Formats: sequence, C-alpha cells, structure tokens
Amino acid sequence: MNAPVPTHVLPQFEARPVPAEMLAALKVRFGERCSVALAVREQHGRDESPFDVPPPDAVVYAESTEDVAFVVELAGRHAVPVIPFGVGSSLEGHLLAVQGGVSIDLSRMNAVLSVQPEDLTVTVQAGVTRTQLNDEIRHTGLFFPVDPGADATLGGMCATRASGTNAVRYGTMRENVLALTVVTASGEVIRTGTRARKSAAGYDLTRLVVGSEGTLGVIAEVTLKLYPLPEAVSAAVCHFADIAAAVRTTIQVIQMGVPIARCELLDANAVRAVNLHDRLALRESPMLLMEFHGSAASVQEQAATVQEVASEFGGEDFQWATTPEERTRLWTARHHAYFAGLQTKPGCRAVTTDTCVPISRLTECVTLAKAEAEAAGLPHYIVGHVGDGNFHIAYLIDPTIPAERETAERLNQALVQRAIAMEGTCSGEHGIGLHKQGFLLDEAGVGAVEMMRAVKRALDPKNIMNPGKIFVV
Repeated sequence: MNAPVPTHVLPQFEARPVPAEMLAALKVRFGERCSVALAVREQHGRDESPFDVPPPDAVVYAESTEDVAFVVELAGRHAVPVIPFGVGSSLEGHLLAVQGGVSIDLSRMNAVLSVQPEDLTVTVQAGVTRTQLNDEIRHTGLFFPVDPGADATLGGMCATRASGTNAVRYGTMRENVLALTVVTASGEVIRTGTRARKSAAGYDLTRLVVGSEGTLGVIAEVTLKLYPLPEAVSAAVCHFADIAAAVRTTIQVIQMGVPIARCELLDANAVRAVNLHDRLALRESPMLLMEFHGSAASVQEQAATVQEVASEFGGEDFQWATTPEERTRLWTARHHAYFAGLQTKPGCRAVTTDTCVPISRLTECVTLAKAEAEAAGLPHYIVGHVGDGNFHIAYLIDPTIPAERETAERLNQALVQRAIAMEGTCSGEHGIGLHKQGFLLDEAGVGAVEMMRAVKRALDPKNIMNPGKIFVV
C-alpha cells in the first residue's frame, strides 16, 4: 500500500507567485474586488483540513462567468495557479494554495438564474448554496435533495462530487447534475450537457468535471435536477446497545428495499457532542437518525417496517419527530456534529476519514475501526451515511503534538486499507485533495491514475488549475 501524505509533512511544491504585471491587471479590472490583504488571503488559505499551508498571493471576488474567464486567461498567460473558493468547508485541503497563485472566490456568483418547474430543473451560478436554493424554490413545491451537512456552494459540491444524508434515496451530485458552464484552463467558456434527462452525444464531459476538484476548470454555472416535496415526512431516532446492532439494522432495511430517505449513524461520542452543542437530551448510546418520505400511508408503512426490524436487533427508545420544527432540530444537530465534536477538545484539529464499502461489509468495517480507535486512546467520534455504506471517523488531535497526528494517520491508513480490501473506496464523498493521493493509487492502480494525469495534462498543459490536488502531475 502507498503511504498517505501525512498531515504534518507535505510534498515540496514550487511556488509560482503572482507577478506584479498580472496583479496590476487584476487591480485595474476588479478594483477593491481584488485583495492582497493578509487577513483576506489567510481566510482563503485555510479549510477544515488539518493542513497548514501559506495563503494565496491574491484573492479575486468574481461576480460573473466573464470575471472568472478573465482571471483564468490572465493566469494562463503568466503560468500562475488559480484555486476556486466557495465557502471553505473542504475537509481534504482542496482549496489550499500549495503553489501560491490566485484564489477565485465565487460566493458572490449567487444568483438562481432560471427555474423550470415543469421539467424539474434549475440553473444556478456556482456560488449559490444548497440552503439558498431550497429557500428560493420552496414556492414551486420542489426541492434539491443533496445535503452534505455544511451549507456548501453548489459549485463546490459539484467539484467534490458531494453527497450527504439524502444520498441513499436521491443519489449524489453525480446523479443530479445535468449540465455545467465551465471556464477551462485557457480561459474559454464551455457548456457541458443540456437540460435533457439523458444524452448519448459524445464524451460525458459533465461527469468528467464533476468530482475533478477544480483541477480541470472552474465551474461557473450548474443545471440540476429537482424533486417534488414529499407529501408526508417523518423522522425517528432509535438507540442501540452497540454500533454493530445499529449497522445491522440499516443493512436489513436496505436489503428489504425500504425506500428510506435518510439513515444516519451517530456513535455514543457523537451523540454526547451534539447533546452539549445543541442542548439536546438524547440517550448517549449508538443511535440511528432516520427520515421517511412519501404519501402519508407509505411513510407510516416504512416507519412501521423499520421499527420492527430495529426491535429485532435490540433497538430501543424509538422516538418520532413528525412536525417540521422537531425534524429541523434533529437534523440541525446532525449537521452540527462536526463542529460539536471539535468543541469537545478545545484547540484540536480533526483528521476525518471518508471510507465507503459495499453494504454487506459495513458492520465489519465500522466495528473494527471503532475497536482500533478505542484501543489507540485517541479522542474520536463516528457519524455515517450508513444507508449507502459511507461513514466517517473524526480523530481529534492536538496540532502541537506530532505523535497524535501520527496515531490518527496510522488509524486512517488501516481503515482505508481494510475498505479497499473489501472492494470499497478511500473517499465516499470528500474527494482526494491533498490527503488521499497515496490511497488513490492503492484503489485505482497506477494505470488508471496515469490516465487521469494524461487527461489533466491535455486539458491543463501549464498545470494552473488547482495544482497539487488529486495527484502530482
């Protein structure tokens, strides 16, 4: 197996700073929307990963596709890196300026451009967040289901091929993106895909760009599938004596074909953290947080089936949340789990895993990972989108103690090796970024990664598009 890039030892990247001539051109075009202030650059040079990297040389706030194209074309002339920035919620170092360059902040490109309710589609600028989109289309009776937890931008969600709590029923970004407007490494604006639900016209460039982590182009606009708001929604929590029982319940529910919309696992440590953070009084034991969508009758039937299955595995304290307020409180707590966990060890950083395995191997994978973390004595918690075999362990480390980082990396490597051996993946939704480059080689193989490099070299010959991520060209 290839060793991961440690959180405290990064490859030596050659800096490619912004030359004075290019900076002057940016200032003329963007004025105050181009900043070299240290505070602004530091904000755009830090994400939720455990990496410490110098900030970009400049930050440009784009307000249109033409703005993005201008920056990229100028950067290409000067062979300067450009790094797309959404809200900074990446966990794998995607937005870090490892070679310097310009951070293109897309947060001001936040317009919902067109809604086609009769076709169940919407087109947005890349800086629109998932919460903003659902607020703006609520009156249509439609919603966008992909929900990674953080209120990420839709462009960023495309770039990392995000998924989240609803993926078990509605799929990931890969299944829900119909078309993109992309600024290529030459500064050209291209359109991939259409609003049609399927196409056999040429290479699937949309799927190529989704998940490319900003290494092939900057996503400027996104066309997405929408779904009717369900007639009835009900959420429930159920507690178990151990993680294995909770996971076996999930597996049984999925194998029975119950169309559950959400099925989230929280271990006792995660429940304890959200209790403190959100002032809840949940029983501090492994817990499933579930949601059911459909007609009133189908929701009732799904819930009854799941409750019966859970009871077979020792599930207790089945509690229902049928009002919007109750459901929102529970899911808000789940979405706060990451930051709630961080607050249990003040000053810590999190090394977060992202494995996904075939559902039949999930119990073994989760329980072994939990046992290893307990044996190592490192503070941690587990949350997971267990309905589709994806779970996360956050190892909480003191960034000033190298031994804690090394322990977290050792645990992470053992977990990923096991997941790959089970025909799973090192990344279910967070992407490769800086941290998982060795794991990508283990999973895909040298030949496949070299094919990826060939695509990158062909589309970005000067290596200006978010260099150093996924693999080193």
